[in-house]
Amino acid sequence: MPLIRLSGVTKSYDRPVLAPLTFEILEREFVILLGPSGCGKSTLLRLLSGIESIDSGELLLPDGLSPSVVFQEPRLLPWRTVVENVMLPFELSSLSSGRDAGRAQALETLRRVGLFDFADHYPHELSGGMQMRVAIARALVTKPKLLLLDEPFAALDEVSRFRLQEELLRLWRQTELTIIFVTHSLSEAVYLGTRHIVFSPRPARVIGDRGSALPIDERVRTASEFQREVEMLQTLQHSHQTQPTLKDGVQ
Repeated sequence: MPLIRLSGVTKSYDRPVLAPLTFEILEREFVILLGPSGCGKSTLLRLLSGIESIDSGELLLPDGLSPSVVFQEPRLLPWRTVVENVMLPFELSSLSSGRDAGRAQALETLRRVGLFDFADHYPHELSGGMQMRVAIARALVTKPKLLLLDEPFAALDEVSRFRLQEELLRLWRQTELTIIFVTHSLSEAVYLGTRHIVFSPRPARVIGDRGSALPIDERVRTASEFQREVEMLQTLQHSHQTQPTLKDGVQ
C-alpha cells in the first residue's frame, strides 16, 4: 500500500498553483521533486505537512502520520542550546514522558548526525552546515515515518552540501523513513533520489516520473553513468512544452 496517495489534488491562491495532481508515494522511497522556481513544489510540501489544506481532490495519508519538515534555513532558536533546540518537538507536542527522556532521545539523535559533542553549544557557535544538521536532528527526534525537506542544502558551500547529502543518505538507509526532497540541483537529485518527479511551470502538473537507474551504492558524481542521469533529468525538465507526460522514462 502507498504511504501517500494524491488524486486530482489542486491548490490556488490568487491563481492556480497546482493543476490536478495524481500520483502515489510508497514507503521508504526517497522522492525528489524537481521543477522551475515558483511551480508549486514548496506548496505541495505544505499540503503534505498539513500546514495548508487542498482546494479539491483527495490527499490520503495514514491516520496518525505526523510528517517532519526541514526548510532551507535551519530556523533554530538562538537563545536555546543545540540539545534544547532538538528537544523542542517534545515540548510542543508532549510526546515525551518527561524532560529527562526527551533530552536522552535528543542526545541520541545528535549522536546520529555527528553533533553529540556540540549539544550544549548555541547556534551562533556552529557553522551553517552544523546548524542544518541540528535542524535535521530536530526533525528526526520524534522518529517520523515521513520527512519533508525543502531545499535544505541550497545555501551551503559545496563541501558542506556533499557531506550532508551523504549523511542524509546514511540516515535514510538506517531508518524506515520515507523522504520527499525539493531541490533545483540536478546532480543533488541524482545522488540522493530513488525516484524523481518533475513538474511543469505553474500550475504544476507532472511531466516526468521515473525511478533512478543508478543503485544508491554506485552513485559517483564523476562517473559517465551519473552524468547521463543528470542529462536525462535535464531533458525531462525542458520537455513540457513539446512532449506529453512521461512515466518511468516512456512516452
